[in-house]
Amino acid sequence: MSDALLTPDTATAAPGRTAGRIGLAAICFGFLMITVDATIVNVALGPIVADLGGSLSSAQWIVSAYTLAFATFLLTAGAWSDRIGSRRAFLIGLALFGIASAGCAAAPTMPTLIAARAVQGLGAALLMPCSLALITHMFPAGPERRGALAAWGGISSVGMVAGPVLGGALVDSIGWRVIFLVNLPIALVAALAVGAYVAETRCHRHPFDLPGQALVVVALGGLSGGFIAAGAAGWDAPETIGLLALGVLAALGFWRVERAVALPMIPPEIFRSRQFSLVVGIAGIFNFGVYGSLFCLSLLYHEKLGLSPFATGLALVPLLSVMMAIAFTSARLIGRLGEWRAMVIGLSGGATGALLLAVFGGDSTAATILCTVPFGTVALAMQAMTALAMEGAPVERIGLASGIQNAARQAGGALGIALLGTLLSATGTLALHIPMSVVAAFYLAAVCLALYGWSSKKA
Repeated sequence: MSDALLTPDTATAAPGRTAGRIGLAAICFGFLMITVDATIVNVALGPIVADLGGSLSSAQWIVSAYTLAFATFLLTAGAWSDRIGSRRAFLIGLALFGIASAGCAAAPTMPTLIAARAVQGLGAALLMPCSLALITHMFPAGPERRGALAAWGGISSVGMVAGPVLGGALVDSIGWRVIFLVNLPIALVAALAVGAYVAETRCHRHPFDLPGQALVVVALGGLSGGFIAAGAAGWDAPETIGLLALGVLAALGFWRVERAVALPMIPPEIFRSRQFSLVVGIAGIFNFGVYGSLFCLSLLYHEKLGLSPFATGLALVPLLSVMMAIAFTSARLIGRLGEWRAMVIGLSGGATGALLLAVFGGDSTAATILCTVPFGTVALAMQAMTALAMEGAPVERIGLASGIQNAARQAGGALGIALLGTLLSATGTLALHIPMSVVAAFYLAAVCLALYGWSSKKA
């Protein structure tokens, strides 16, 4: 099928600085819904499991169902948004996310809730790459785009901070079901504003790779399921070994299929840029540590240290506030430091914080909270790697490229929740020593990758 460009009939440009600001705000608030949902659920895991029944593995699946669907369909969503237009795909994602949120609020059983969470992940898979593609389309490269990306990252950090506090307050006062209903007004307002103030992108007729998509689902589902099963049944249990083997075989199958098919999901030429390839790997490690650590900390505060959902949300505020502050100042910091140096500094801060949590965190609420503060400096790496990924991507593949980068992040997050959540109880009680040591090791590896990319850039 031809890759000729088509101008969609629905394209409506709304020129002017005011319209651009409103459009950017609408895009950011659509993305805000994703980040609020990611953190607001963590503080409600205990009450949800108590109400619907389940165990630690049930809590992992409540979060992992969302992140797995998010990760596994980001690639297809990115290609699809290139095909139908990023604004149209963004609006569909808002509708899907809103409907699934209502389904979560009404879920009568744990399997129903987990299924609705997976549908939320499908909506998020459309929203994430489309938000980046629309911002890239609206703002030229340079300080203007850097500022827009900083606003995008900053508003997401606001959601990360507001989510636990708002969620804890709502769970304590009304109940866990209402935390999903907060998405509905956000989705409605964002949809109205995007429809009115954001112009459509041009369409590219990119094909779909259905075998590749199926293998991605099986690979990530098998690996995550295997990690979760290990926590419940042990690493030598047949179901653990079977799921992990399935995940590995599917990943190998995906690699072979992508090399053999005429129209692969991930075109090999998109990885010809060393910069893009390195950033994609670092992106996966970044979310592995952040998502997995937030999951572990939320359970530790509530289940071991005995904090209420609201108090758990407040205990997460110092960590998330550092991340928010860095996100809002990242444009200026990155402008002075440069993207590669900023990424090295951020990842080094994350590794330091993880080591402190591994040694001093877990037994005292105050000590654990203090150790999360340096961990939050890892946020500096997020804006830097997003800018580098977009710079290294072909302009006609910007939707797919943002999908690949964010798929790596969400896949890392899903695997981090599954593996670190299992390691959290590896000693028979909830303890941070093992999972945070793993996070520190992964972040140190990411620092090495960033140093390699930086040296290659200078050469």
